Amino acid sequence: MKASRFFVSTLKEAPADAEVASHRLMMRAGMIKKVGTGIYTYMPMGLRVIRKVEAIVREEMNRAGAVEMTMPVVQPAELWEESGRFDKMGPELLRIKDRHDRDFVVQPTSEEVVTDIARQEIRSYKQLPKNFYQIQTKFRDERRPRFGLMRGREFIMKDAYSFDRDLDAAKASYQAMAQAYRNIFDRFGLRYRAVAADSGAIGGDLSEEFQVIAATGEDAIVYCPDSDYAANMEKAEALAPAGPRPAAANALEKTPTPGKSTCEDVAVLLGVPLATTVKSLVLATDIVDEAGNITGSQVWLLLLRGDHEMNEIKVGKLPGLDKGFRFATLAEIDAHFGCKPGYLGPLNLKKPVKLVADREVALMADWITGANEIDFHMTGVNWGRDLPEPELVADLRNVIAGDASPDGKGVLAIERGIEVGHVFVLGTKYSKSMNATFLDEAGKPQFLEMGCYGIGITRLPAAAIEQNHDERGIIWPDAIAPFTVVVCPIGMDRSAEVKAAAEALYEELLAKGVDVLLDDRGERPGAMFADWELIGVPHRVVISDRGLKEGQLEYQHRRDTAATKVPAAGIADFIAGKLAA
Repeated sequence: MKASRFFVSTLKEAPADAEVASHRLMMRAGMIKKVGTGIYTYMPMGLRVIRKVEAIVREEMNRAGAVEMTMPVVQPAELWEESGRFDKMGPELLRIKDRHDRDFVVQPTSEEVVTDIARQEIRSYKQLPKNFYQIQTKFRDERRPRFGLMRGREFIMKDAYSFDRDLDAAKASYQAMAQAYRNIFDRFGLRYRAVAADSGAIGGDLSEEFQVIAATGEDAIVYCPDSDYAANMEKAEALAPAGPRPAAANALEKTPTPGKSTCEDVAVLLGVPLATTVKSLVLATDIVDEAGNITGSQVWLLLLRGDHEMNEIKVGKLPGLDKGFRFATLAEIDAHFGCKPGYLGPLNLKKPVKLVADREVALMADWITGANEIDFHMTGVNWGRDLPEPELVADLRNVIAGDASPDGKGVLAIERGIEVGHVFVLGTKYSKSMNATFLDEAGKPQFLEMGCYGIGITRLPAAAIEQNHDERGIIWPDAIAPFTVVVCPIGMDRSAEVKAAAEALYEELLAKGVDVLLDDRGERPGAMFADWELIGVPHRVVISDRGLKEGQLEYQHRRDTAATKVPAAGIADFIAGKLAA
């Protein structure tokens, strides 16, 4: 491609609403243009990146035995009603009506449509396994779209769906896809981690996220530097302390803590470590009758160490809380504790509550908690002596750096990541709700076992930029750069020798299959170099009159601090060697 025939449109300043590096740089590099909140046009430069991402994904999916298809963006609501997600998904699912007042959705994912296809087309075990995938536009009506393509409302995604005869076969399909994903992300040239994950609203059992490591990532990735253990924060298990629980050493006392309503303030006032305090989190579950009417509520008290944070995903899996919970109202708190938040604890309750202690708290002695009286806390609290042993002990918290690794091979570390891929075993969640069956060897109908596998095609370039940029602009990995090499002739419009050398090198690189761009716009060297550094083309060759007279050209990788002189006669082979390295 020649720059004069392409569309190069760079900006000196990013729009004011661009918050993160990828958003700022994609806008400045002319890769995307904002159309509306969370909705962007992929400009020619950005589209080249997206097409390269798609090509790698498509090659590896085909190699893994998946079969490509395309499903509609707008889907009948009846299918989503069958699965139950039409009502469950909430406002993120964009619902529309056609001229006949029929309900449709603008799909964020396609489990329902692909399950409908499978129940019509897959009749026998002889047709299994099958894996269908698509690369398609999606829409999720994000409450707060931000960060450009990182959290837009319209986006492109590769989603795949496997169908198997039993769970063992489904797990084999899952492992094949997990390996295909590793192959894909290895080819992108990005630092990433595959981490054990919670399946969330989609459902399922086995689940892994693929996270691109970046300081600006929204997700916390938990891993053990001394082993292969890795999980996201929702999934990472906090092990119980080694135990046994220390013996009580202090008497139980009601201690004045005037105006100190947080564990941090109490610890400072009393001159004790924050880890000796226990925070009280009060939740509630609604009690409903057979008609679905709320008839009352059950109040729960969760106890966590003062320096720990509740993990809502873990809490939402506890018996009794797994159907949904909320934070208790002030009226419910007053009825059970007789006190406002900030001084709550498990002693001296007005009405009984369901108490759940975190594993750490269950093995603490002489701890500090609220006295259920304004401006007072109880110190020297001990299980067994001052209150009954907890009826339920569970992992309620987020892990922290330094916790023991669940695999027993060291301690945990935490870094930030951007989720760009996710693989699930769904089981029969959708096949049962939509009656998708096949006939086994005995001629009996069985529900299809499913898997789901997604990659954020348009999110991935943004994640790549968050990991690869500097003060001058983007630094693309070779595999997904809009152009791999840019030839920058200085004074091409004034020197026949420079023009001839530039066009000869351009043609030679094209003949070698190199994705090269010749900047024939006649820009000043400073402006020309600034454009390509901002856009992030990884390899640059500069041709000048002076260099040609010396028989030298200048090569510079985007990460290099200075150019390297290379003999003009061998420059094409030199570049080919750099690309093969």
